[in-house]
Amino acid sequence: MEGSDIYRGSNSLRSTSFRLRRNRTTSSENVFSKASSCEEEDDEEALKWASLEKLPTYDRLRKGLLATSRGVANEIDINELGFQDRQKLLDRLVKVAEEDNEKFLLKLRERIDRVGLNIPTVEVRFEHLNVEAEVLVGSRAMPTFLNFAINLVESVLTFLHIMSSKKKQVTIFKDVSGIIKPNRMTLLLGPPSSGKTTLLLALSGKLDPSLKVSGKVSYNGHEMNEFVPQRTAAYISQHDVHIGEMTVRETLTFSARCQGVGSRYDLLSELSRREKEAKIKPDSDIDVYMKATTIGGQEASLVTDYVLKILGLDICANTMVGNEMLRGISGGQRKRVTIGEMLVGPANALFMDEISTGLDSSTTFQIVNSLKQYVHILNGTAFISLLQPTPETYQLFDDIVLISDGEIIYQGPRQHVLDFFQCMGFNCPERKSVADFLQEVTSKKDQEQYWSQRDKPYNFISATQFAEAFQSFHVGKGMVDELSIPFDKSMNHRAALTTKKYGTNLKELVKANISREYLLLKRNSFVYIFKLSQVTMIAIITMTLFLRTKMHRESIDDGSVYFGALYFSLSMLTVLGISEISMASAKLAVLYKQRDLLFYPSWAYAIPTWILKIPLSFLDVANWVFLTYYVIGYDSNVGRFFKQYLVLFLTSQMASGLFRAVAALSRNNVIVANTFGATIGVTILLLGGFILSRKNIKDWWIWGYWISPITYGLNAIMVNEFLGKSWHKFTQNSNKTLGVQALESHGFFTHAYWYWIGVGVLIGYIFLFNILYTMALTYLTREYLHIICYSSRRVNASNNSSNGRRRKGMVLPFEPHSITFDEVVYSVDMPQEMKDQGVTEDRLVLLKGVSGAFRPGVLTALMGVTGAGKTTLMDVLAGRKTGGYIDGSIKISGYPKKQETFARISGYCEQNDIHSPHITVYESLFYSAWLRLSVKIDSNDKKMFIEEVMELVELNLLRNSLVGLPGVSGLSIEQRKRLTIAVELVANPSIIFMDEPTSGLDARAAAIVMRTIRNIVDTGRTILCTIHQPNIDIFEAFDELFLLKRGGQEIYVGPLGHHSSQLIRYFESIDGVTKIKDGHNPATWMLEATSSAKELNLGVDFHEIYKNSDLYRRNKEMIAELGNPGPDSNDLHFPNKYAQPFWVQFLACLWKQHWSYWRNPSYTAIRFFTTIILAFIFGTIFWNLGGKYSNKQDLSNAMGSIYIAVLFLGLQYASSVQPVVAIERVVFYRENAAGMYSALPYANAQVLIELPYILAQATIYGVMTYAMIGFEWTPGKFFWYLFFMYFAFCYYTFYGMMTVALTPNRHVASIVASSFYAIWNLFSGFIIPPPRIPVWWKWYYWACPVSWTLYGAVASQFGDITHIMESEHVSVQDFIRSYYGFKHDFVGVCAIVVFGFAMLFALIFAIAIKVLNFQRR
Repeated sequence: MEGSDIYRGSNSLRSTSFRLRRNRTTSSENVFSKASSCEEEDDEEALKWASLEKLPTYDRLRKGLLATSRGVANEIDINELGFQDRQKLLDRLVKVAEEDNEKFLLKLRERIDRVGLNIPTVEVRFEHLNVEAEVLVGSRAMPTFLNFAINLVESVLTFLHIMSSKKKQVTIFKDVSGIIKPNRMTLLLGPPSSGKTTLLLALSGKLDPSLKVSGKVSYNGHEMNEFVPQRTAAYISQHDVHIGEMTVRETLTFSARCQGVGSRYDLLSELSRREKEAKIKPDSDIDVYMKATTIGGQEASLVTDYVLKILGLDICANTMVGNEMLRGISGGQRKRVTIGEMLVGPANALFMDEISTGLDSSTTFQIVNSLKQYVHILNGTAFISLLQPTPETYQLFDDIVLISDGEIIYQGPRQHVLDFFQCMGFNCPERKSVADFLQEVTSKKDQEQYWSQRDKPYNFISATQFAEAFQSFHVGKGMVDELSIPFDKSMNHRAALTTKKYGTNLKELVKANISREYLLLKRNSFVYIFKLSQVTMIAIITMTLFLRTKMHRESIDDGSVYFGALYFSLSMLTVLGISEISMASAKLAVLYKQRDLLFYPSWAYAIPTWILKIPLSFLDVANWVFLTYYVIGYDSNVGRFFKQYLVLFLTSQMASGLFRAVAALSRNNVIVANTFGATIGVTILLLGGFILSRKNIKDWWIWGYWISPITYGLNAIMVNEFLGKSWHKFTQNSNKTLGVQALESHGFFTHAYWYWIGVGVLIGYIFLFNILYTMALTYLTREYLHIICYSSRRVNASNNSSNGRRRKGMVLPFEPHSITFDEVVYSVDMPQEMKDQGVTEDRLVLLKGVSGAFRPGVLTALMGVTGAGKTTLMDVLAGRKTGGYIDGSIKISGYPKKQETFARISGYCEQNDIHSPHITVYESLFYSAWLRLSVKIDSNDKKMFIEEVMELVELNLLRNSLVGLPGVSGLSIEQRKRLTIAVELVANPSIIFMDEPTSGLDARAAAIVMRTIRNIVDTGRTILCTIHQPNIDIFEAFDELFLLKRGGQEIYVGPLGHHSSQLIRYFESIDGVTKIKDGHNPATWMLEATSSAKELNLGVDFHEIYKNSDLYRRNKEMIAELGNPGPDSNDLHFPNKYAQPFWVQFLACLWKQHWSYWRNPSYTAIRFFTTIILAFIFGTIFWNLGGKYSNKQDLSNAMGSIYIAVLFLGLQYASSVQPVVAIERVVFYRENAAGMYSALPYANAQVLIELPYILAQATIYGVMTYAMIGFEWTPGKFFWYLFFMYFAFCYYTFYGMMTVALTPNRHVASIVASSFYAIWNLFSGFIIPPPRIPVWWKWYYWACPVSWTLYGAVASQFGDITHIMESEHVSVQDFIRSYYGFKHDFVGVCAIVVFGFAMLFALIFAIAIKVLNFQRR
């Protein structure tokens, strides 16, 4: 292994660097106490080391000396390093991350430098880079139903070159050039939509391929096609995309396993060789650490532990990441998981996009400082975008890149950036953050305030003018000169650029994916246990329905019942596979991210998701066959028993593979996936040969019969049963066995070899569908919508936005209120994982007796490190907690808080910006004002108020833009944040809670928001804001501070004072607290001074100090004073719970749902087109069969056309509506908690909006199929056909909505719904004629909505026909009465019952929405 010095040195080096970054908690004071040159080593340890030196290189790199608790160094196998050993080692290396990390990195660098190894570096250059996008503009960009249809036609015509594209070219970057240098921290600044993310993606090789890119990007002189940029550089996205069911440690460990160790092994090998030659003994702890980090494929690694420590994630390492419906870590911790996911890898360059979102300023400083230590000590390359860097964080950077409007305004050393703007006539004021100044000075609205040349008239200087001026500035000239000299490729370290596509061998990648998939199977065990229980339940129903005592083998009619039982078994296992769609779609976003980062090839992900679920299919099918086979009375031959098991198992696997492929082909659009999944499922079942006999399938559809996998499954299972001994009997006038006659009567094949043909074809389809699934995962990617909507009011908005003369006009009448709380304790049930670790308490206390008061006209900041309980306290005060235990007193203006009335006078801006995705910004505000402002306020005043709020929050230019889904389409993060605030402000509340209102915003947007908040509080409102990383301006805009420490205890509650003087005076009076430096941000200083580490070092408890202070006593007095009602005050009272009456609530909800549906073509338009396609398919398959009724098979075919439409088209409607309702339900939780409306108006609107869409689809389907199938054209029969189709589609749609309302998420809803689809199918009256149903199941036949629909539709079509059937010698009327039990005069009753089912499911949906709340807060 002692290869090239250059390669090994550099390569290993850089792995070392990354090992460094991933190192973890350390606890010993004598870090690096064992220097390699120490002459006082113990003789025994020296002998042990000497013995290690004699080992071959491979063995030597897997052995080390690890000190025990008694100080004795023992030889250990690195592969067997346990959790406790790793923790003790890290405790000795890095006790406190903020203090010891730099020492640790210096020790690593010292070891490398001591033997003369060179560290690889990466210099990134971009020259004349241009990026353009093609987008739809204006009203055509709105994704309405009509635009969807127009765009579809237009795209086809454009593809055929019949017409040109209507898309417009939008320039994102125009001719930008620059250099990102190694060993320097580079900060990327710019206003929103300036192109920061695009630049980072371009430099890291991850740009969307649909963008037009020109220019050159190179690493060390090598262009992108000469190496693998995705592994050479790590791009850290601003979007936190993770699997919620995994813990923090598991997430990072999986990432580390996939990214591998890079060149760490080569480094250590060369390092060890040189140390051996030079007779240098390294520090044993450093040596063990480095050796441990060279071993790939570990399920637990030191790299992961190190990164957890550096990012402050060690306290939540074993906590689930969580998602919108699963409680997990906080937003700030989730952002750090996103960072850590890439830091555990061995990339040489870091491109980090807005990594401070959701982090407090202290944590941001610590993370950036750790990155700075890595970059400076180990010669890394870092290009980092931050939104609101504090002065302290800003000072950590060496270079600044400032962009605006797609142009680079400045790039160079941080020290010269202010000189450049001074040359341009702009000065940064004192106590103004330089980063904030840089982002505001390019803004048309903010630039003038920084103009310093008062003797000259001010004229706005555009980004282009700044960029041109920079070329003449000395820094710009130097940049041009440097770019003119090409990078000397001979200086490129061979280990700097990665040429291997993946971080480790493919075997290890597959093992990692198998481990993760197995873990997720265990975490989601409820779903699979539920599915097994569901199969068991349906099996019990089936075997008692087709009970052997009722199953005879005397005639072909008896065979029909067995056909029905076998078909149902096959179709049930097929339909159960539909649940794979939602489960596969849920993980696609994570797959796309990790696949594009080259964590693994798609097939390494696809194979485990298939293979690991095979045992589950074995179990499900075994449960089914073992329960039903002998009870139903199939052929008693044990061989045929196992042959049936094999066919059903293969069918289950085929269906799972098919629906997984559909999910992958639909990308992560669950609505489209459900729609097309149901369509494909319907088609293959229809063409399988049971619903419509093979001999009745038209010539133009016979190909569909031959390619349907159900065809082969059905023939195999039918041949297996009917060629058995039980059916080997002869009837009169035939020389064929009864089994063969039955097979022939239904068009099935009669030869035994068809069993093996069926088995072989099913196996082929299993592989085909899973290969298709893998290819879709490999070549398709997430679809992003590029939408630009221009407002018709652009000019007016621009002219008025900075005009404050009407600012006071926004004040609508309101009553000021204070809120006091005393000794509030909030606790939750102790998590099971903590009990497993030995915790004996029953409750976990998150807030420990906090007290405070918030008053009108006083702006209060709620601060604390991440995990201190800020959001928890705000949720408790606002009444948003859905679980846990709350103790203590909360009063509003002296009266005990009642949530019903409190919701009317309060607003809550949540940290997660939850809005309906398919309405515009203005519509969102109009909707909120409509429902929350008093009925006494005139509608014109409401509209004026909305305009004032939009002006204040600067949303005028976005008024006609769709909100969209986060990270997919619509508004950016900062625009969405401003909308969240505006939605609450238009409600004109007296008390406003704001959870991280500036999180995710750049400095200018944050300043806009804070100006708005300040204006609102000055009107006499009470406002409480949690805030993470305020700059000086924002922090000092607050009047008071409520500071929490980790554990939910207050440590300062009081006024800030001028320039934070009172806060500073309070903490500086505590012995040992470091004095604040001049120009230092008081917020950052305060968080650092009161951190857990500082508390530990000082040996103090800041909470106890506060409780013993005069400040605490004054606060208690104020709480007591405000806790008593004023002499002329009254308790909050409203005549109604909601601001608007029921009817207005309903109209508002219906109005919003109208726009949500009209602008959601992936649901409405796709469903329309699917209905038309299925109508065409069904019409052509059953062509002209509706008028044929000469024999039983003819009637069965006609009945089959109705059955397939009712059951399977309805199924498609139910499955496609589920994700729509699931998304809107999250919005409903927020709006309902805000007191906008009650559950019933919302539910009624959700139900009503479906009716016209369903009517249009039922009419289209009914007219097309009625004509093509050839039913009798009479007004009455046509009306009944449409009636039963319409209400069948209604109750299926409402049933899908109901299942979502009754379950915690759409995945469980999908599984719950599918079980009833199967039961409804079984009792529909088609698979087993109603007279053949045992008496103990008759009740459910009458309780099945599908049976009533089929009864009414068939009886209305054929119940009055007196034509004599040739084969049966009775009239059609008499035959359906005797065989099916259908009576024509019962059609009216059927109509009433079907209508009743639709109303019942809609009612249950409404009640469930009202009563059940699955949100966990």
